[in-house]
Amino acid sequence: MPDLPTGDVLAVFAIGLGASLLIGVPGAVALRLLRRHSIVVHLTVLLTVTVLAVLAGVVGAAQAMFLSVHDRDVVLLVLAASGAVSLAVGWWLGARLARQAVWADQLRQRERQAEANRRELVAWVSHDLRTPLAGLRAMAEALEDGVVADRATVADYHRRIRAETDRMTQLVDDLFELSRINAGALRLSLRRVPLAEVVSDALASAEPLARARGIRLVAAERGWPSVTASEPELARIIGNLLRNAIRFTPYDGVVQVSAGRDGGAAWLAVHDTCGGIPEADLPRVFDVAFRGETARSPAPAGPPRAGSRVGPAYLSGWAGPPRPEPPPAGGGLGLAIVRGLVEAHGGRVEVANAGPGCRFLVHLPAAG
Repeated sequence: MPDLPTGDVLAVFAIGLGASLLIGVPGAVALRLLRRHSIVVHLTVLLTVTVLAVLAGVVGAAQAMFLSVHDRDVVLLVLAASGAVSLAVGWWLGARLARQAVWADQLRQRERQAEANRRELVAWVSHDLRTPLAGLRAMAEALEDGVVADRATVADYHRRIRAETDRMTQLVDDLFELSRINAGALRLSLRRVPLAEVVSDALASAEPLARARGIRLVAAERGWPSVTASEPELARIIGNLLRNAIRFTPYDGVVQVSAGRDGGAAWLAVHDTCGGIPEADLPRVFDVAFRGETARSPAPAGPPRAGSRVGPAYLSGWAGPPRPEPPPAGGGLGLAIVRGLVEAHGGRVEVANAGPGCRFLVHLPAAG
C-alpha cells in the first residue's frame, strides 16, 4: 500500500479533528447538562458521541474524495454495525454499573446506620447497667456494714437486689435475642398456635405489673384466630408489646388487646392510652435503642405519696428503705425484638396513633 502524501495525511487529520470537535463539543455540553442523570444515560451519550464523531470523519473524508463510493459504503456499514453493538453494550454496562452503584450506596448507608445503632445501643446499655449496679452496690454495702439490721428492711433490700438482678438478666436476654435475630441464627419451630392461649398467658404474666401501675388490661371476648408460629417467640412478641404499653400508659389507663383474621393473615392489636407518639418519631419506634423520651412521658405508677424517696438509700444520710419505683424504661430493645421476630415469621408490625393513644398491629400467617 503506497504511502499517502503529506498533504493528504494533513487533510485527513484536519477532517477527523474537525468532525470530532463538531460532534464532541455539543456532546460534552450534553454530558454536563445531564450530570444529574444516571450512569446509563452518561455512557449512552458518550458512546453515541464517539460513534457519531467517527461517522462524521468518514463522511467528511469520503466527500473530500479520499474514499471511493464502494469503500465509503463498506466503512459506513461497519460503523453502523459496530455503533449499534457499542450502544447496546454501553447501555447494558451502564445499567449494571448503575445497579452496583445503588447497591454500594445502600450498603454504605446500612453500614453507617448499623454503626450508629451499635454506638447508641452501647451507650444505652452502659447507662442501664450503671444505674442498677450502683444500687446493688449501695444496698450490698449497707447490708455488709450493718447499716440496716431490722428483719423487714433486710428482707426489702434482698427483694430489691433480686429485682435489680432480674432486670439486668432481662437486659442480657434481650441483647442475646437481638444478636440472634441480626445474625440470622434464629431457628423457628412453626406449628399451629391458638392465639387466645398465648395472649391469655401473656396477660396473666403482665397483670401484676399493670395492677401496680393502676392500669386495666382488657382483652376481646371473641375473634381469636390460630396462627402459624413458634410459640416461645410469639409469647415474647406479645409480652414485649404489653410491657411497652403498660410502661407508657399513665395511671388509671387502659391497655386493650384484640385480634382477628383478614383473608390468609391473622392480626393482633395492642391499643394503649399513652397520649400518642409524635408523627416524626413513628418511623423510629422499632429502631434499636430508641426510647422516645420526646414522644411519650409516662406518668408515675400511682398517686404520689407524701415523703416518697426515689432511688436506693446510700450509706450517708440513709433515712429508711427505698420506696418502690416505677418499672424501668428498658434498654430500648423490646420493640426492635418484636419487629425482628415478627419478620422472622414472615409477618409485619406497624404502629399508628389511634384515639387517646397508639395502636401496635401485628400481622402473622394464619393457620389453615
